[in-house]
Amino acid sequence: MAEQTPHSGYDPQKIEAKWQKRWEEARVFESDVDAAKPKYYTLEMLPYPSGTLHMGHMRNYAIGDVVARVKRMRGFNVMHPMGWDAFGLPAENAAIKNKTHPRDWTNQNVQEFQKTLRRFGFSYDWRREISTCDPEYYKWNQWFFLRMLEKDLAYRKKSRVNWCPKCCTVLANEQVVNGYCWRHEDTLVETREIEQWFLRTTAYAEQLLDDLKSLEGGWPERVIAMQRNWIGKSGGARVRFAVANLPGRGAIEVFTTRIDTIYGATALILAPTHPLLQKLLEDSPVREEAEIKLAQIKSMSVKTEDLATGEKEGFFTGRYALNPFSGERLPIWVGNFVLLEYGTGAIMAVPAHDERDFEFCKKYNLPIRAVVAPQAPKVSGAPDAGFASGSFPKSTTAPTEAFTDYGVSINSGEFSGLPTEQAKEKMAAFAESKGFGEKATIFRLKDWGISRQRYWGTPIPVIYCPNDGLVAVPDKDLPVVLPANPNLTGEGDSPLATSPEFVNTTCPKCGGPARRETDTMDTFVDSSWYFYRYCDPHNSNAPFDSAKVKYWFPIDQYIGGITHAILHLLYSRFWCKVMRDLGLIDHSEPAARLFTQGMVLKGGTAMSKSKGNVVGAHEMADKYGADTGRLYTLFAAPPEKDLEWSEESIDGAWRFLNRVYRLIERHANTVRDATAAASTVSATTGKEKRLLRKAHQTLQRVTADFETRWHFNSAIALIMDFTNEIYHCEPLEEGVSAEVQKAVLELLTLMLAPMTPHIAEEMWEMLGHSNGLSTAAWPAANAELAKDDEVEVPVQVNGKLRGKLKVATGAAQEELVKLALAEHLIAQHINGKRIVKIIYVPDKLLNLVVS
Repeated sequence: MAEQTPHSGYDPQKIEAKWQKRWEEARVFESDVDAAKPKYYTLEMLPYPSGTLHMGHMRNYAIGDVVARVKRMRGFNVMHPMGWDAFGLPAENAAIKNKTHPRDWTNQNVQEFQKTLRRFGFSYDWRREISTCDPEYYKWNQWFFLRMLEKDLAYRKKSRVNWCPKCCTVLANEQVVNGYCWRHEDTLVETREIEQWFLRTTAYAEQLLDDLKSLEGGWPERVIAMQRNWIGKSGGARVRFAVANLPGRGAIEVFTTRIDTIYGATALILAPTHPLLQKLLEDSPVREEAEIKLAQIKSMSVKTEDLATGEKEGFFTGRYALNPFSGERLPIWVGNFVLLEYGTGAIMAVPAHDERDFEFCKKYNLPIRAVVAPQAPKVSGAPDAGFASGSFPKSTTAPTEAFTDYGVSINSGEFSGLPTEQAKEKMAAFAESKGFGEKATIFRLKDWGISRQRYWGTPIPVIYCPNDGLVAVPDKDLPVVLPANPNLTGEGDSPLATSPEFVNTTCPKCGGPARRETDTMDTFVDSSWYFYRYCDPHNSNAPFDSAKVKYWFPIDQYIGGITHAILHLLYSRFWCKVMRDLGLIDHSEPAARLFTQGMVLKGGTAMSKSKGNVVGAHEMADKYGADTGRLYTLFAAPPEKDLEWSEESIDGAWRFLNRVYRLIERHANTVRDATAAASTVSATTGKEKRLLRKAHQTLQRVTADFETRWHFNSAIALIMDFTNEIYHCEPLEEGVSAEVQKAVLELLTLMLAPMTPHIAEEMWEMLGHSNGLSTAAWPAANAELAKDDEVEVPVQVNGKLRGKLKVATGAAQEELVKLALAEHLIAQHINGKRIVKIIYVPDKLLNLVVS
């Protein structure tokens, strides 16, 4: 433990153990539905129990705990639960490495996490604890999947994935490092098409986008923008290009947001998995060469960021399509950057007006033809038309870079001369009238692929029968439980596929032999609805009681890192809407307010075990005490900003708590039996007025910091300044009654209570309270006591500052004017002039208007 400040009896280890025991015995953090009280549901994002907690983790929980404690003191019925995002690949890999079971590894980590969270005194209702790897929880993952299957929101299809031939398994994008398997650094990752399960998030794309409006003001603008961009609504047109000389082979449909550039299309580019590709390559003069190149492209990374920034690769199929507007023959290519999942899996390459197309066409010497020119600057009073009929420019030279802005159409047949917006409208209407296109809207959002070829996840509750095909597991047979003793090697087939006792089953329909699905669910499934289970964590008949959810939801304050701004939050919003449509809930968004805290850095980088720069949370509490750690993480930076760890600063937090404790310790015997109401106690001496004024001014600002701004760092600075003021007034026995002393010291203790609850409880007891802070209300500031005796009023002459006057609070206008005229620096700007108007804002401003 840190060296104690001399003459201080502050022993954080003893005090913190004492109060944590009392809280648990009194069950002070437990809450149940109570219609007589306003509810407040505050929640930090579900943690993954990966090892031991460090101070980088603790900031999130410290912020949430302050919110929970303040709301309790404000009279709210607060639910503040905790649980574990317990499934996942790291547990499976650790089990393989350490030759143990993932459940044992996970549960051991859960115990460590819980031990540390309890050590810091966070006010969780531990009755509500959940772990997503428990069958009692993942049974309901399976139940939800079956409801989605019934509504065609769950389906199977072939999908392109990263595949490690040595692991014989699918790799997540983050497990592909420079094209190689993260575990087998000498094994090049391939892409394969395999059957996978998907949830139809695209069915809710419009709602997911529109409902972001309801979150404005409650969610950070940055997060809303990230969600909106991820959903990616695009308005444009679908256009069908017939394949030349191949009747009956179908047309190639493209989606474009810029149909006005179609005369500039110099090629069509297909995704490597486009369904028409094999037909196009049949009898193609370049078939053999094309198929070799296709195999190479299919082995390349499918990571979105790699496709955006990597080298553009492609090949010519030997086939041509016809531009339906111009009749021009366009070569059909295949490109590694075109995705089947976005749009139609085919694009028209317009290199003069798209940077990606420009890069590809430049590399393969495809023509580049401008069809949009910059619009001439508008002359005042002139009409908005692009160019007069027949006067538009024509381009005869290839551009040297892509022009992607709007402008005016050129080289575009009858549509030349039209501004971009008009050209888009008229050309889409023309395509529709001729039957080869129409207006359309698409979304960047893709359906959610949930299949994982892993053991440590929720089994997908589906059976494959030779007679009946795909059969859903009946609800009465849920949960489908993971086999107890899997063969985990990290290589070969999915562990479930090698477990005969799991795979082999009987068909629920015909009773014949059948096989279970061996994929498990993406762990984002677990975290998409967990906050509803907290409302009713032990319900064995339903995911939750809808009446309990109706009381607690929406979440009033959700807290977590910006790294979860897209997928977790998007999937949980999707899940909420599905549950609404199943009739389980009556709302459309799970969380009314969201806060994203900054990271804790050490040496300029985020704390991480892999970087070796962590400060262990339990070790920190053993050295300084949990309250010191809590205080430091709240004080070192505003909660939304990154925090750079400083051992010197945490020592300062330790010294401050010792200083406060010493202050209470010194005066406890004097004030213990005094009666005091902090908001009504009266002051008779100058010292009492000074102390009460500072106390209530501090309380006013700390309350605002807690309730409206979450500026915990400035609140702590104010409390430190208030503590200094009390020390400046020592000895308190001289000129300060026991009642005023007690009122002031109580306010100091109450303001610290949400942030440093253990020491606050101890000091509250020292001040003569036997019932603990769990029954204490947040104090109300007394505006009269907070008033200054004197204020400094700026004085302006004709709106320009000419001086300041120190006057009694509430001084009359006549007195201010008289003093202003007597003040030389002000009077020199008035002498010889007539005052025609006086503007006076009491205690704020005096403005003399002179002629």
